[in-house]
Amino acid sequence: MKTSIIIALLVYLLLLGVSLVGAGFKIVSGGTEGALEIFAFASNPLVGVILGVLATALVQSSSTVSSVIVGLVAGGVPVSMAVPMIMGANMGTTITNTIVSLGNLGDRTAFKRSFQAATVHDFFNLFSIFIFLPIEMLFKPLERSALALSELLVDAGSASPSNLNFVGAMTKPTTNFLTELTSALPFSGYIAIVLGIGLIMASVILLGKVLQTRMTGKARDILTYAVGRDPLTGVASGTAMTVLVQSSSTTTSLVVPLAGAGVLTTKQVFPFTMGANIGTCITALLAATGANQPEALQIALVHLLYNVFGVVLFLVVPWLKTLPVRSAEWLGELTERNRAYALVYLLLVFFVLPGVVFGITDLVDSGDLMNEGETEVISETARELEEEDIQLE
Repeated sequence: MKTSIIIALLVYLLLLGVSLVGAGFKIVSGGTEGALEIFAFASNPLVGVILGVLATALVQSSSTVSSVIVGLVAGGVPVSMAVPMIMGANMGTTITNTIVSLGNLGDRTAFKRSFQAATVHDFFNLFSIFIFLPIEMLFKPLERSALALSELLVDAGSASPSNLNFVGAMTKPTTNFLTELTSALPFSGYIAIVLGIGLIMASVILLGKVLQTRMTGKARDILTYAVGRDPLTGVASGTAMTVLVQSSSTTTSLVVPLAGAGVLTTKQVFPFTMGANIGTCITALLAATGANQPEALQIALVHLLYNVFGVVLFLVVPWLKTLPVRSAEWLGELTERNRAYALVYLLLVFFVLPGVVFGITDLVDSGDLMNEGETEVISETARELEEEDIQLE
C-alpha cells in the first residue's frame, strides 16, 4: 500500500513537471499569439509541416497550436494549407517524450531503453509525413474524405469534452499556483521550464527504481497484457487512455519510465503510441461538432483520418511494422555510446531545422504574410477555442 502511494505521487510529479514545462514554453513563446505569428509564414505545404513542428515544440501546448490551426481555417486559410500544419504538429508534440527520457541520463542502459521508447513515436510520425504528405499534395485524399464526412456530421449535434480532462484538473491548479508565484521574477517562463524539467528528471529516476522492484510477477503480467500483449491491444489501450487524459504527450510520457525500467520493450510501446495518436483526436472532433462550422469539423476529421490511416498502414504493411522500432533502436544504440547524440537529436529535429526553414521563409516570403484583418479574425477564433480548454495533439 505504501509503495502504491509512492508510485502515485511520483506519477503526479511527472505529470506536474510536464505541465510546468508546457506552461513555461507557453509564456516564453507567447502562447496563441506566438504560434499564430509562426503559422503566418506558411507559404507552401512543406513549410506548413516544418512550422507545425516548430510551433508545437516552442509553445508546448497542443490545445494552443490546434486552436490556431482551426482559427487559420476559420479565417480563410485553405484546408489544403492547414493539413500539413496538422502533420507537423503531430511530430512536434513528441518532444515531451524525449525530455522525459532524459531523466535516465545517469544510467546508460536505462537511458537507451527510455530514449528508444520515446523516439519510436517520433519516427512513426516522421515516416507518416514522408508517406502521406506527397500523396496529399498530389491527390488530397485526406482533405476530400474529411469534407465528405463533415457534410454528414456538421448538423448531427455537438458534444463538449472540456469537463473530461482529469489530468488537467489534477495538475492545472498546482501549475497555475507555481507560475503565478514566479510571475514577478525575471525570466519567469524559463524558471517554470527549469522547474518542470527538474521535476521530470527526479520523478523518472525515482519511479524507475520503484518500478524495477515492484513491477514483477503478476503486476508486470497485467501491464504487459494491457499494453504489450499484441499490436491491436496496444493500439486500443493507447487510444482509450489518451481519450481519458486528453493528451497524447502525457500518455506516451507515462510509458517512457516503464521502458527505462525494463518493464516494456520498444516493440511493445510502439503500438501504444500509435493508439495515442488516434485518441488525441477525439476531443477535437467532439468540440468541432459543437462549432457547427464545416471547415472546423473538416480539419478535425483530417487529423483523425490521418492518424487512423497511418496506424492501419503501419500495422498492415510488413516492412513498415518494424521500421520505426528499428530506427529508434539504432538511435538508441548511438546514444548509449555517446549520450551527446540525444541532445543533438533533440535540438536538430525540433528546433534547428524548423528554425532555419522559418528564418529562410521569413526572408524570402515576407510579402506573403496574412493581412491585419485575417490575423485579427484568426487570433480571436484561437482565443475562443483555447478558453474552452480544448486540447488537440
